[in-house]
Amino acid sequence: MEQLHPRDPQHIGPYHLLARLGAGGMGQVYLARRDPGGASPTASPAAHPAAGATTGAAAVKLIHPHLAADPGFRTRFRREVAAARLVGGARTAPVLDADPDADIPWLATAYIAGPSLRQAVARDFGPLPAGSVRALAEGLAYALQDIHRAGLVHRDLKPGNILLTLDGPRVIDFGIARALETTDGPALTQTGELLGSPGFLAPEQIHGAALTPACDVFGLGAVLAYAATGRLPFGDPEQPGGIAALLLRITEAEPDLAGVPPELRDLVRDCLRKEPAARPSPAEVLARVAAERAPVPDPWLPAPLLARLGLHAVALLDREDAGPDRAAPTPPRAGEPEPSAATATRWPSAGTPSPSSSRSSSPSGSAVPSASSASASASASASSVFLVSIALVVAVAAGGTVYAFMTGDDQPLSAPGAPPATGATASSPASIPPPAVLPAAYAGTWRATSGGQSWRLTLTPGGAGTPVMSLTVQAPGIACAWSAPLDSAAGAPAGAGTVGLAPSTVTSGAAPTCTPGGRSTLRLLPDGSLVRELADSPSAPLTYHRQ
Repeated sequence: MEQLHPRDPQHIGPYHLLARLGAGGMGQVYLARRDPGGASPTASPAAHPAAGATTGAAAVKLIHPHLAADPGFRTRFRREVAAARLVGGARTAPVLDADPDADIPWLATAYIAGPSLRQAVARDFGPLPAGSVRALAEGLAYALQDIHRAGLVHRDLKPGNILLTLDGPRVIDFGIARALETTDGPALTQTGELLGSPGFLAPEQIHGAALTPACDVFGLGAVLAYAATGRLPFGDPEQPGGIAALLLRITEAEPDLAGVPPELRDLVRDCLRKEPAARPSPAEVLARVAAERAPVPDPWLPAPLLARLGLHAVALLDREDAGPDRAAPTPPRAGEPEPSAATATRWPSAGTPSPSSSRSSSPSGSAVPSASSASASASASASSVFLVSIALVVAVAAGGTVYAFMTGDDQPLSAPGAPPATGATASSPASIPPPAVLPAAYAGTWRATSGGQSWRLTLTPGGAGTPVMSLTVQAPGIACAWSAPLDSAAGAPAGAGTVGLAPSTVTSGAAPTCTPGGRSTLRLLPDGSLVRELADSPSAPLTYHRQ
């Protein structure tokens, strides 16, 4: 989670925003809670979250304005939202409601209190044990059955779209990405990748052929290989040749399955067959996992990851108790005009209020709840009881590790290098942060090498919105360069903390070898080196050393 930005809306439809969860190719995602009595434009009667993983909170996705301005996108988005509502079962995050006709369309799904598979493998724990991978295969096969039964193809099954909960994995963002497919303009997400994630694309997606549910089975095979080994089965974009070489390996080469448990290796290999018809169906995957006769552990995750589930529940409880986590507005620079009503973004509201409506609009255009405080308190109390129960169940399963954290004992809860959990509380003092500037400790030239490629990163002083990063890569047959502006700088000016960079743009080089990058985070390590982590990338971050 991260703070709401000063210009983020207070409400989206009937949802009161609490924090930012992340951004993707379709829009910005927020943690939110439904206002008591808030009217929904298109509430989903078919949403039945399973107990133990979802809370009263929602993940609300606000579509990017440039997509909202495309009438064709709106039509596809409306169709896909209607189809996604039909997805049932306990292995997905159900669609709660949406408004495709708002000034800026939005979609709300149940919030899943758990880390992503990508975070668990890349940062918190490492490759999962064999029993956990078998349980993962079973849970994802059930999820794909539910998605395909609704007439959808996920198209982007990847570790970042799989959340880990106490009762199994959950698949998110099902079917919605289809609305992006034929939008005019480059077939790129905000992270600068092809639609879908390169390491998990099926050959037919790369070739532009008609897609069937079999493309999700290919993604399932790649996900299982990643969960078992911590590596992509066809390599990653940072190997020589970049994305172009990766896509060629997917279509022509055999996967590297070294490290995949022997009892699952044949299944994973069959899921990664080049021909869609040669891959097993989700039902066949379930049958083959069951035929192994190997016991699935209970709980299905190792203790350190169970502890992480408890942390997520506690962090959500803290966030809801504290209310919205919003940074104070940054004072305008000299000569910079204040935003006016004529230039302000029009955020979606719950609709035109009537005299009997439980909500009204503020002069700024954001909806303000007028429901009684008693009703809001009752809703929050129910949520608190639910979240505390999740944390206690996880604590028991994890052998008390979560309890140790909650009581203040100094016990390691995550893999070395994982950032500590943070979060504002109701008693946190309010302060107005200074405008973001690149800390002096980050400025300079840094170099990293990976897979025969040499990366040169130069950071120059500057403020928010100013290009501060230039990045070049050199390898046989490859020469690319990028630039990225500063987005945020958390921590002390001396460099303790992190630096956030906005999505990068290509300044030299041609696609598909050179493509724009997504948001990234820089942090200094105790040994003086620098790590740059690209958001939503399955690859391990590069470590740079000062030149």
